[in-house]
Amino acid sequence: MKTTALQALYQELAPCTSLDLNTLLPSGIQREVGHFNVFNLADFWETSQLRPGASYPCRSFYKISFLRSRSRAEYAHQTIDIAPDTLVFSTPREGFQWWPAERQQGQFCLYSAEFMLPVLGGLTLDELPLFQASGLPVFQLTPAEAARTATIFAYMHEELASDYAHKYDLLRAYVLELLHLGQKRQPATVLHPAHSAARLASRFAELLERQFPLTTSQQQVPLRTAKDFADQLAVHVNHLNKVLKEHTGRTTTDLIGGRLAQEAKVLLRQSDWTLGEIADSLGFVDVAHFSHFFRRYATVSPGAFRTQEAVVI
Repeated sequence: MKTTALQALYQELAPCTSLDLNTLLPSGIQREVGHFNVFNLADFWETSQLRPGASYPCRSFYKISFLRSRSRAEYAHQTIDIAPDTLVFSTPREGFQWWPAERQQGQFCLYSAEFMLPVLGGLTLDELPLFQASGLPVFQLTPAEAARTATIFAYMHEELASDYAHKYDLLRAYVLELLHLGQKRQPATVLHPAHSAARLASRFAELLERQFPLTTSQQQVPLRTAKDFADQLAVHVNHLNKVLKEHTGRTTTDLIGGRLAQEAKVLLRQSDWTLGEIADSLGFVDVAHFSHFFRRYATVSPGAFRTQEAVVI
């Protein structure tokens, strides 16, 4: 199992539409920094590929979904019922399972971190307030916001199909507008965190994420406890706990456990590793300890989770 690369992503997407692989690739994208594409959700639904039981991997990419039908998103620590006209921001760090409740309508766009670098003023996507808040980036839109979002996606489709030489600059602007729409829905305190504390929280997130994805069963997660991370960051463990609690609303141990659970879910669904191999790679002494841990985050055993039907987003 490995992080989905661009070629593998389109090999997964091609069977979900009536288009061939070459047609799916945007014109001129090879000359751009990073990658971008936009899709109509109904096109995937019509081919019966985007229903429970089908896999939809896109872990290498960021994603903005404008969902206009009812569904459910299951994160590692929370389940959210999605009503029509909801905007969902997905990152490679925060995976979730998606369960459609009815025929799906909406739009989604995929973009890489590199694609947005020219318009972020030296920041990375993960440093934006939208992706550092304690809550999940899932927003129920007002009628005015939904109309505006629908227009932005319509512009994306129109511009992507055009032969305008600078169309990808416009597409970056459209993505940035959606990112700002999400950030405007956050409390003001989230948008202006204390610099040093925010930097420590960001360094912790980077250090945690750097351990993943696990690509071979011989790999092992080196940092698993709050003290492991505190030592690596050269701070006292109590200070690290205080900063992360203030910035995320969760303890250091909970954040580490959540990320381990997320990786466990990916390995269970997208690899053929045995439960013993997964447990060992994630640092558990045996399958029993791994199963006990996993039940706290998924409410079912690893074996039961592996056989459940769900769509991975």
